[in-house]
Amino acid sequence: SENITVERCGSIAHVRFDRSDNLNAMSLDIIHELTEVALSFHDDLETIAVVLTGGPESFSAGIDLRDTKLQDLLADSLERRRQALMIGPKMCRAWESMEQITICAIEGHCVGGALALAISCDFRIMGRSARLKVPELKLGLNMSWQSIPRIVHLVGPVKTKQIILFAEEMTAEQAFDWGLAQEVTEDGAALAAATAMAEKVTAMPPIPVRMT
Repeated sequence: SENITVERCGSIAHVRFDRSDNLNAMSLDIIHELTEVALSFHDDLETIAVVLTGGPESFSAGIDLRDTKLQDLLADSLERRRQALMIGPKMCRAWESMEQITICAIEGHCVGGALALAISCDFRIMGRSARLKVPELKLGLNMSWQSIPRIVHLVGPVKTKQIILFAEEMTAEQAFDWGLAQEVTEDGAALAAATAMAEKVTAMPPIPVRMT
């Protein structure tokens, strides 16, 4: 794909989705491809850790509501609309259920559906200027993709309500303090830090890592 690259180096794989614009919003095609990429690792016994990253300036602004394919689906029959609403949850479940350790490297903005994807990974590493935001409620939408239980598991119910109900931007430091991020790096260094964490994982015995 011109927007998604998968590079394997020994037991570590790097997955990058990048539309080469300043928003890097997720189109319907990208969501389908990210789902397929995650599923491709489910029977992969060689890869122990997967590093996921988006654009170098913006991890992702979330789902691309201007995507014509998505608009066509949402304007179709009830059955097709329901199918469209399932694509995000399917992607997140595919990443969450991987036995490989998944590490998300975040630079710039990580908004809405992009945050839903990030919290489906085991760890998140953020550049210092990176920002998290869940703007759905301000837009008259609910935070879906089965994200709320995942956020609750990470930060507890009260902080989850603050994140979602107030729809305020979170700095990398606040995300670290609250437990949404495991490390904050200098800008541009999140991917290198995520790779270093992956190398720590791959130095461990692989079968106990998968079982854990």
